[in-house]
Formats: sequence, C-alpha cells, structure tokens
Amino acid sequence: MKLYQSIGPNPHVVRMFIAEKGMDIPSETIDIRAGTNREADFLKINPKGQSPALITDAGNLITEITAICEYLEDVHPNPPLIGTNAEERGETRMWTRRVDLSICEPMANGFRFGEGLPMFEPRMRVLPEASAGLKAVAQDGLEWLDGQMAGKTWICGDRFTLADVLLFGFVNFGDVISQPLNPDHKNLAAWFARTKARPSAEA
Repeated sequence: MKLYQSIGPNPHVVRMFIAEKGMDIPSETIDIRAGTNREADFLKINPKGQSPALITDAGNLITEITAICEYLEDVHPNPPLIGTNAEERGETRMWTRRVDLSICEPMANGFRFGEGLPMFEPRMRVLPEASAGLKAVAQDGLEWLDGQMAGKTWICGDRFTLADVLLFGFVNFGDVISQPLNPDHKNLAAWFARTKARPSAEA
C-alpha cells in the first residue's frame, strides 16, 4: 500500500487511524498549498485531486477518509476501531456520520469560504457569504455533542473508535483556524485532553 497525504485534518485523521492500528504504510507528501494535488501527475493518481489517497496492494485507489479507514479496518482488524460485530460497527458508523455532517463538514467549509478563501477560490466553487453560518453550524454540533458525552469516556462509550479519531482531527484543526473548542464544553474538553494524550495524536 501507499498513502498520498498532506497537511490538513483529513490526512491527519487517516495517519492517526493508521497509528492506532500499528500499521506501517509508506507515504508521499503532496504540497497542496502549491497546488501539486491539482497538477496532471497527481490527477492521474486521484482524478478528484484530493488528499489523502490510498493505493492498495492490488493497485486500486481509495479516497475519502472514512472509506480509507473502513478499508484499513477490513485488512487489519485488530485493534478494532470500527467494531467486532454488527452492533458495534453500526454504532461507530452512526456516530462517525453525525460527527462528519454536523461538525467536520461545516467547520471545513467555513474555513474554505473564509480564511482559506485565497487558497480555495481558484480551485473550487466557494460561498464566502456562507462562512460565518457554517462555522456557527459546527459550533452547534459541538454543543449538542458535548451534552451527549456526559458520563462517557469516548464517543461510543468505552470504545475508542473512528468517530473519536475523526472528531479529534477536526477539533485539533479548528484550534488553528480560529474555530476553537468552546471551553464551556467541559465534556468535550476532557475528551479532547484524553485523545490528545494518545501517541497516535502526533501522527
């Protein structure tokens, strides 16, 4: 396998997942600031021009962070980060989807359409007028999740899962892009400290 990765929360999520798995996957860093991911050589690898991208041992392309992580779970099931049975996998996928739609996507687009506008405007359709609203949506999602985290160690209770890895990658990124975690969210603040203490957080 080979991982094409870069700066940003999406590759960080995959690297952290790989580290939690104890896997060693060769990687190549793509300079997305310079637009290398939009040049012909990389577009031959990933026609969407996005990072991360995984090339499997069979030579197939897998993109999108949750799809990459699902694939890695299938080929390297231990330690389990999605689940060992249908109940656990269903719970993990539910929370991963909630985190992605309610927090990660609006946070990322709030940045792309705001502070990241100079970088993203030449590359994709941007909606600058939506930036503030999207950031507010992400904060609403975090506030709701904080309430759901009461009495829980991890998002899926006692199981550290893909949902935690995904959320950490973006909450950590949010602190860099002026979308920090509200300190009033005590449950999430404690969760973040626990997650940040894991060696994989530095991946």
